[in-house]
Amino acid sequence: MSYGTAYERWAGVGPYYAMFPVSFASKVVQAYTLPGQRVLDPFAGRASSVFAGAANRRPSVGIEINPVGWIYGKTKLSPAPAKDVKARVKEIARLAYNLPTNVGEDLIEFFRYCFSENSLRFLIAARENLDWRRTKVDRTLMALILIDLHGNRSRSFSNQMRQSKAMSPDYSVNWWQERGMQPPEIDPQTFLEKKIQWRYAKGVPQIVDSTVLLGDSCYLMHRLGEQVATETQRRFSLLFTSPPYIGISDYHKDQWLRLWMLGGEPNALRVREKHRGEFASRDAYKEMLSNVFAQAAEVMSQSGYVYVRTDARKLTFEITRDVLREAFPRWSEKIIRRPYLRQTQTALYGDDSAKPGEKDIILTGPRA
Repeated sequence: MSYGTAYERWAGVGPYYAMFPVSFASKVVQAYTLPGQRVLDPFAGRASSVFAGAANRRPSVGIEINPVGWIYGKTKLSPAPAKDVKARVKEIARLAYNLPTNVGEDLIEFFRYCFSENSLRFLIAARENLDWRRTKVDRTLMALILIDLHGNRSRSFSNQMRQSKAMSPDYSVNWWQERGMQPPEIDPQTFLEKKIQWRYAKGVPQIVDSTVLLGDSCYLMHRLGEQVATETQRRFSLLFTSPPYIGISDYHKDQWLRLWMLGGEPNALRVREKHRGEFASRDAYKEMLSNVFAQAAEVMSQSGYVYVRTDARKLTFEITRDVLREAFPRWSEKIIRRPYLRQTQTALYGDDSAKPGEKDIILTGPRA
């Protein structure tokens, strides 16, 4: 990607585990819909599908349970003006300067190894004051902070760390101690002003009215059903999504440091809330998919398409395929194999075993 356009600069916001390639999302949207037709993604992640639809004049709606992905998606669909974001950075820097000298002392050892004192004070001030749920300016600034909250030591707030996934606190501290690595000394205000300057250098993307909802699709899909119940023209022409795979990743555990930044606990413990952790139960996984896809079928146009990217492993694939057949019984089916052409992200964390890749399940409505 050349990053020569506003679309390219905003499409990649921000780092997220197991995300759609941006170019792939755009190709699918253009191949299966016309301008003005609506796109739905009930497992939106960082909302690449929604953004691709919106930028190609297809009104799109996504639902995402993880607030990190939701912030990314919501921000790139509607970023605040650059001047307002810069002004907010200055205000947070002022608030950070006025924090008590002992701020952050109650945090675990990890934070002192991960961030310099200046960086940690700024991040705590941002964590305590940015109203990212309700305010566009605060949400945009929080998205930009989350992008580089951790990553390459020379290009982020943190000591050396992966950008897509935060490792556990104890593992990280031991790794840094063994190598004698200290967190980078940066001026957070200057750091973020440069990031803002680059992100906005080509402007902001021109998109049609689209949105991402924060929450569980099992409970939020009914809102869409109520909206389209009597309005045929508001039905969705493309259901385009990639649900989480069984046993592959715990998005909330992997994003624990960014979730702390959003007000969560300072630890990498597994989340036990329903539909937020790693799917290990076959029955629970099937129940979740059945719930979401059955509701999605109620809001789809009968002349539409379903495009689902899923895991090629037998268990995940067969459950997903069976659930889609139940939800869309009269729709024709096509399967496309997508073998991995290079190592997956799991290889970064010690699992370099061969993977079967992914499969795309494409359904065509009976009147398409």
